[in-house]
Amino acid sequence: MRRGSGGESDVALRVLSIVLGLFLLLMGLSKRAWLMDSGILIAQLYEWLDTAGPASRWYLDTIAIPGAPVFARLVLLGELATGAALLCGVQVRAAAIVAMFMVLNFHFAADILFHYAYLINGYGPPVLGGLLALAIGGPRLPFAVGRGS
Repeated sequence: MRRGSGGESDVALRVLSIVLGLFLLLMGLSKRAWLMDSGILIAQLYEWLDTAGPASRWYLDTIAIPGAPVFARLVLLGELATGAALLCGVQVRAAAIVAMFMVLNFHFAADILFHYAYLINGYGPPVLGGLLALAIGGPRLPFAVGRGS
């Protein structure tokens, strides 16, 4: 089927954007306390630091922990914004790319990205694969607010 014709693959990608949008929106809502208390994120980062490998340890020490007061708010807003965009079908490609980088950032900081267990983690390849599919085929999906985006 041609792109943009409302074919079955476009409908399937739209369903995927709704499901991943809801996932990200709910993940963001679960972090709403971060808006007023970045200490929650900081505690999580220090917990990961205890078991982190060298690359993740460097990232946590030099970027994530010092920037946590800002990142706590950015992650919350980013998950809410990308989740809402995917759910509504607005700028699907851009939202999927931003969400993919946020997910990769968390997985790298948690030092799970390069471990076998990551391959069977439900937050890993299924979420990243879905976001990558939307980044590739996301524009002009049916039943989307921003159909021309």
